[in-house]
Amino acid sequence: MALNLNQLRVFRAVLECNSITEAARILRISQPAASKQLADLEASLGVPLVERRSRGVRLTAAGEVLSRHTWRLFQEEEAAERALQALLGLELGQLAVGASTTIGNYIVPGLFGELHRSHPNVTLELEIGNTARIREQLIEGRVDLGLTEGLIASGSPQLEALNVEVFTHDEMVLVIAPSHPLASEVGSIGARALERLPFIVRERGSGTRDVVEDALARRQITIQPVMSLGSTEAVKSAVAAGLGAAFVSRLTLDLELSSGLLRVLELEDFPLRRALSLLTLEGKPPSPAATEFLRLLRERYPK
Repeated sequence: MALNLNQLRVFRAVLECNSITEAARILRISQPAASKQLADLEASLGVPLVERRSRGVRLTAAGEVLSRHTWRLFQEEEAAERALQALLGLELGQLAVGASTTIGNYIVPGLFGELHRSHPNVTLELEIGNTARIREQLIEGRVDLGLTEGLIASGSPQLEALNVEVFTHDEMVLVIAPSHPLASEVGSIGARALERLPFIVRERGSGTRDVVEDALARRQITIQPVMSLGSTEAVKSAVAAGLGAAFVSRLTLDLELSSGLLRVLELEDFPLRRALSLLTLEGKPPSPAATEFLRLLRERYPK
């Protein structure tokens, strides 16, 4: 047998009102329509549910059993409606953002802070990884939004699954230790001089590495990596220790520049900017929490 929810609504109203006529009025249907819905429910179950009396109705044994389940059923329905309403009002919900290293460390925490202050019951989760991994997590459905610093190769099959939108740009700068021989140079150096420097680079798959290698290749400049490290913080520490030069995001350098741990070495005719991109899954509408996060992101980084 299959229970019909419309018929159960009539049954519940009859229980609440102790009257088919009054139940019909509350449900805004005619009394004959309410009687038919109740009769059809009894016919589908094969048992009478109520005894019709001149002064109301009385439940049969079968009606008593069904009434207990009916109350629970509609309590669950009401709870679902309340939960969805709370979600739409951002009284609760969750948001998982995947971000490559620089964005995850220096941009997302501030946005999460704003979102948490206005909607403290929304659960926020940040996954930090290299650009390639963030794209994978978004496609796998493990994060709701992706924010990356890297390039997506033209013709990549991932482009078919993703929407890619540049939300701002970041400047990449060359850093050296204050003890480096070039630290005493006044002015800037030519880009070709990079070929004589030992370099600290990020791991393969890193957005930073992809952008730097692409820019160097277009200038036909070949650098000499002496080590590959898995985070920007590790790269900066290696540079500060005098192990080589590196390209890093200017977003990451406030502490090192103010404390004198690192120095920016200006390059002639070699501006290096990279796009910071928002990735979303094609055909997947953003949740209310994701919509609010995107509003904050675009407010902070207007086009």
